[in-house]
Amino acid sequence: MFGKILVANRGEIACRVIATARRMGIRTVAVFSEADSRARHVQLADEAVPIGPAPARDSYLVAERIVEACRTTGAEAVHPGYGFLSENELFAKLLEENGIVFIGPKASAIAAMGDKIAAKRLAEAAGVNTIPGHLEPIPSAEEAVAVARAIGYPVMIKASAGGGGKGLRIARNDAECREGFVSCQNEARNAFGDERVFIEKFIEKPRHIEVQVLADAYGNCLYLFERECSIQRRHQKLVEEAPSPFVTPEMRRAMGEQAVRLAKAVNYQSAGTVEFVVGGDRSFYFLEMNTRLQVEHPVTEMITGIDLVEWMIRIAAGERLTLRQEDLTIHGWAIECRINAEDPTRGFLPSVGRLVRFDPPEPIPGAVRVDCGVEEGGEISVFYDSMIAKVITHGQTRAEAIERMRTALDGFVVRGVATNVAFQAAVMAHPRFQRGDLSTEFVAEEFPGGFSPSGVAVEDPVALRAVAAVLWWREEQTAGSMRAGGAVGWEGRNRGAYSEGNPGFAPPRKIVIFDEEDVHRRRKVQEGTLKGEALGVSAEVEALSASRFTVHVGGHGVEVEIPASWHWGRIRLPAVVADHSLVLQVERAGEWMVLRHRGGVVRLQVLPIEAAPLWRWMPVREAEDRSRLLLSPMPGLLREISVRVGQAVKAGERLAVIEAMKMENVLRAERDGVVKAIVAVPGSSVAVDQVILEFE
Repeated sequence: MFGKILVANRGEIACRVIATARRMGIRTVAVFSEADSRARHVQLADEAVPIGPAPARDSYLVAERIVEACRTTGAEAVHPGYGFLSENELFAKLLEENGIVFIGPKASAIAAMGDKIAAKRLAEAAGVNTIPGHLEPIPSAEEAVAVARAIGYPVMIKASAGGGGKGLRIARNDAECREGFVSCQNEARNAFGDERVFIEKFIEKPRHIEVQVLADAYGNCLYLFERECSIQRRHQKLVEEAPSPFVTPEMRRAMGEQAVRLAKAVNYQSAGTVEFVVGGDRSFYFLEMNTRLQVEHPVTEMITGIDLVEWMIRIAAGERLTLRQEDLTIHGWAIECRINAEDPTRGFLPSVGRLVRFDPPEPIPGAVRVDCGVEEGGEISVFYDSMIAKVITHGQTRAEAIERMRTALDGFVVRGVATNVAFQAAVMAHPRFQRGDLSTEFVAEEFPGGFSPSGVAVEDPVALRAVAAVLWWREEQTAGSMRAGGAVGWEGRNRGAYSEGNPGFAPPRKIVIFDEEDVHRRRKVQEGTLKGEALGVSAEVEALSASRFTVHVGGHGVEVEIPASWHWGRIRLPAVVADHSLVLQVERAGEWMVLRHRGGVVRLQVLPIEAAPLWRWMPVREAEDRSRLLLSPMPGLLREISVRVGQAVKAGERLAVIEAMKMENVLRAERDGVVKAIVAVPGSSVAVDQVILEFE
């Protein structure tokens, strides 16, 4: 076994590999760019070596610097993680030439599967089902259109060296084919240095299901069942689960056996994944083979109890698999949600900045796992991928795994950058997801107008109002204690006075709770268009102890329990409301309380009943009109401005292109208009909400 390995990666996967190596008694070496000098993986490793400037092409993608770091530290082997050099055959060869073990498959297997055109031919020869398509590289957009017409729309345009959603577009007509071909070529050239593009038939309503394989150097190869990865956006996975709710035992065996045949055909030695696209009739076709560890590997680990990173290391060290196919069984159900620094309300565009707060849910052995590569105070950079963490839950049933995921997401606190936590919560709550009725078009079909937490129905508005009422009562008592000369707040000064049935000095308080809809009605009251209608909901708060309360609201008495030690600023609030355990996120926004739960958000304002009549006459601020501006939805590089001053544009027309986190993002007109001014300069860096264009 190795004494020291180098992890040629960053972020979550570097931390994940370091954790297994440490458990195995292996020392680790981290590498880092200038942007990552204080990153979490650097702190976790036994040693760390700088390898260059922030851009990946100048650091993490420079194979020679990885080799030099191995020489400097005496690392005997390299684990590449995923992304970067993990599927680079020249990197694997370079390590071998320098006497360093690559913890992954042989270079020949990487080469065979890395070229998607060659991989499909190999799959056909191995008896693996393949999708109809044109497997020769296509030289021009016009020839791409001709090929697409011959195959029949819709088609999938794919870069031969693509991956992770880069270099991939779906085209349903000639115009989309031309534009998609150019974008695929550009992304593939920038990300992989290989602009070859091919086209294949797109399977309607497809599922993305993949099979995990594990093979050693002695001819032993196993399949560790399947993962359902159909919840995607921009062809990048968001939610993965194992097993798939769609796969039958017979289908599982057939897919697994085909995956093993393909692995054996290329003499595969390590952990790898064979991906399939699956039709509604349960027909399945080879998509590609990923010759590395997958982002979603934890769900397989959760249902099998097998540490895939450990076996990658053991196989690379020359050990033989001790597992047998007939001994492998599926235990329960596992689900993974990727937590990305991106803004679902802006089309999932990347978000960068400092993590002002980062407080993931507590891991629970066998039930909740959190893999992350960042910590509070860290910075999310424009130079790297947007994923910052993964939440994985396990249950005896799929329903139990979903429920545990919902609770874990409720308590995942991130501030400073936008994230997709609320969106993931909305997916978990969606009836179609809960039925297991999935396809790769799920997000587009179920969230056609985009996503906003305000559009998510709050599951139990009475419970949230009851919690808000209790928090207001607590705040009032703290203020009263401070005015009376107390320095520790109400719960410290008066805890001795509280016992069951003895509320101490504080009598029940009558209050009124207002929401944002009341603000709209208030405007109508002030305009004189609404008369005689009460605003807000009346309630009464009664303290039973330091942590237990009864809130009378809507004609019902609701029992509420919150920790006596909780205070504003903690954000995550565990509560029990009407005997149901909840995890909320609670913050102040001016005079409003903002409560987040199950992907929804509600803004409430609580006032004593004597102040409520005055509230209706408070002025309402009007929002600034920015409808005539094209704003940058993310920080990045302004690659292109596609229009000129005075040009009339139609809704949906291309306006500009911004490159961020290795992806091209096309900005389009939301409505018809005429360009009045171009404010930003192509080739310059733009900040979020920076003005790019102005319309008349």
